[in-house]
Amino acid sequence: MQRRRVLKFGAAGLGVIGLNLFAGWWQVDGPGAAQSDRLRPLALSDMNFRMVDHEGTTVTPQSLVGRATMVFFGFTYCPDVCPTTLSDISLWLDDLGNDADELNVVFITVDPERDTVESMADYVSYFHPAVRGWVGVSDQIAQAADDFRATYEKVPMEDGDYTMNHTASVFLFSPTGEFVSTIDYHEQREFAVPKIRRALKSGADKTS
Repeated sequence: MQRRRVLKFGAAGLGVIGLNLFAGWWQVDGPGAAQSDRLRPLALSDMNFRMVDHEGTTVTPQSLVGRATMVFFGFTYCPDVCPTTLSDISLWLDDLGNDADELNVVFITVDPERDTVESMADYVSYFHPAVRGWVGVSDQIAQAADDFRATYEKVPMEDGDYTMNHTASVFLFSPTGEFVSTIDYHEQREFAVPKIRRALKSGADKTS
């Protein structure tokens, strides 16, 4: 009797967990996701900023159109979120195999005071070779964050130094430049990689 009761409660618990997971997907990444224009990133072709990549080349969002794109905001002095996410991205790209060649992968700094072309080049060299670092001045970064609907702020520290708080999600776009989805910080690979494949496929559907 006791064993039957435990199994009954266990099944009920799993049912609740499954329902909550489905509800979360429905609201965040499914048909029930919020469609607020203010919260949704612009299409890449509608963005209006210019930066420089870690090789010193001038880049714009429009230059990304034509391939699926993954974008993440951060900074090279980041103690945990940025290296963790870039390591995760590197693993996702490995999982994609040859399909990774069809992706733009961009890491945009939110720290114009410390992140130079040289420091960014050194930083991204520790991750997957597909990762490109973009740097710029304050106004360029502010415009980029606004277009992507990302946020960031400078946070003073007790020792006189500072750190940066910033959006930790990864933004996904189709090859046509339309926003597809986000990948949350620490999202498991079995959920993240299919989202990337969906971004790749969404462009194929529109161009085929």
